[in-house]
Amino acid sequence: MGPSAAQAGRPAETQRTGQDTSSEAPVTGPADADRVELSSTLGRLAQAIGTYATKRTERVQALAGEYQAGRLRPNSETTSRAMIAEALAAHG
Repeated sequence: MGPSAAQAGRPAETQRTGQDTSSEAPVTGPADADRVELSSTLGRLAQAIGTYATKRTERVQALAGEYQAGRLRPNSETTSRAMIAEALAAHG
């Protein structure tokens, strides 16, 4: 089967996927403008998300322990404001 209509006009460099191009010389010319490197950025993002999730889980567990021991008296107004602010920031 030949190239799709979307691929027919593209240079060969932009049609290759899943290949390690780290040892190749950089492509110059018009095809260079279409090239995007996401692997390192996505790796850092995944690491940041994982770190945030771990720290948040640890914090929630610590607060739950303090609450169960009777050392934490949550303020419902402060809690509700924080929940709303977090929801607005996430969807904002």
